[in-house]
Amino acid sequence: MVVGDIAQEVQVVIIGGGPGGYVAAIRAAQLGQEVVLIEKEELGGTCLHVGCIPSKALIHAANTATVITKAAELGLFTTAPELDMPKLQAWKHSLVHQLTDGVRTLLRQHGVSVVRGAAFFMSDDRIAVETKRGMEYYRFEQAVIATGSRPLALPGFPFDGEQILSSTDALRLTELPKELLVIGGGYIGLELGTAFAKLGSRVTLVEQSAGLLPGTDPTLVEIVKKKLQSFGVTLLTEAEARAHTIQNGRVHVTVCIGGQEQTVTADKVLVTVGRRPNTAALDLERAGLTVDEKGYLPTDGQGRTANRNIFAIGDITHGPMLAHKASKEGIIAAEAIAGLPSQKDMACLPTVIFTDPEIASAGLTEAEALAQGLDVTSGQFPFAINGRALIKDAGDGVCRVIAERESGVVLGVHLAGPEASTLIGEAALAIEMGATLEDLHLTVHPHPSLSEVLMEAAAVADGVAIHLLNRR
Repeated sequence: MVVGDIAQEVQVVIIGGGPGGYVAAIRAAQLGQEVVLIEKEELGGTCLHVGCIPSKALIHAANTATVITKAAELGLFTTAPELDMPKLQAWKHSLVHQLTDGVRTLLRQHGVSVVRGAAFFMSDDRIAVETKRGMEYYRFEQAVIATGSRPLALPGFPFDGEQILSSTDALRLTELPKELLVIGGGYIGLELGTAFAKLGSRVTLVEQSAGLLPGTDPTLVEIVKKKLQSFGVTLLTEAEARAHTIQNGRVHVTVCIGGQEQTVTADKVLVTVGRRPNTAALDLERAGLTVDEKGYLPTDGQGRTANRNIFAIGDITHGPMLAHKASKEGIIAAEAIAGLPSQKDMACLPTVIFTDPEIASAGLTEAEALAQGLDVTSGQFPFAINGRALIKDAGDGVCRVIAERESGVVLGVHLAGPEASTLIGEAALAIEMGATLEDLHLTVHPHPSLSEVLMEAAAVADGVAIHLLNRR
């Protein structure tokens, strides 16, 4: 690095081309800003290349295999599915390539300049970018940091990409492991563990706490837990993976359960114990910025950091590490840069876990509402008496609606069931619009459809259910 090289003047520099960064770049360009977007790897970031899209592609393939396996129950006879992992990977790559091309085209059409390289701060208004052509320098009026996160390693289990795998490594496997040990019972471990079990791996899952999916409604988790066990997944809770050895190509993991140690052996070990923000290589201190002990950058309601000309969005800020959160924060930051009065309002940030069945939530849980001193009512409707769910052989699950008792205003909706990831969109809109229970159950929903569970759960909460006995 040569301090003092001539820097290109630019209005907005965005570091990171994932779902936060590229969305911020497009929105800033729409608002008349001159934008340079810097990405050291591929446009689309973790979400597009080693996160949302590849993992859901794998899950879709696994679900399809399950459907084929059960087709005989519908009178449709076929041979058992055979898995060709290289072909599955090629299909997944084609999806990612198509979507990456779409992002690249959108950026070009909006006049965003894309620079490929690794950026770091030189001062509070200047960055350097290490590119294949050499160092480039930019002096910015405003900057947005959107560098995402990476898998967190577990002490004693350093990733080797061969037998101790991160989620990124697991999504690139070209051969199905016969036995897979998953360390971590959070959403990534459960999503990938479920998919590999459906594709044919024998999966053992080790979770240190008493339950799976910490922070999720235990009623919903119990539904997923039973389904996991039906796929043959062995669940070890209150269990700590302490060490491992590799012998003859097999991984032997020492697991402590109730003070007793036992050895679990597998072909591969997938470690999913969390993610860490990518802030270490940015030289943030030169810009007057300090991260907290976990690597997060504190921000205000518009994403501004301690330096008012530098914004931070997505996984490097506090809150759930979700692509749609990052995109929303990117839009808010871009609009704040353009002088618009945009502010974060994440009270109804929907979350989805792509297990079987899917879990999705929006708004408050009943416990959270009660903790705020609210007088609430709730209604629950099972998918087991929804006609469309039964047609799809997906009757496991419930829909629960939480509302303020006096006004009936919907405060939260929580689902475990088929296509919960889609159904939660209607719930999020209802909460954002301040809809009441009546608004939900008086709205005619199509029949037979999964969306009827929202209408029915709202009717249960309002005491006017047709397909369930009303509470006295």
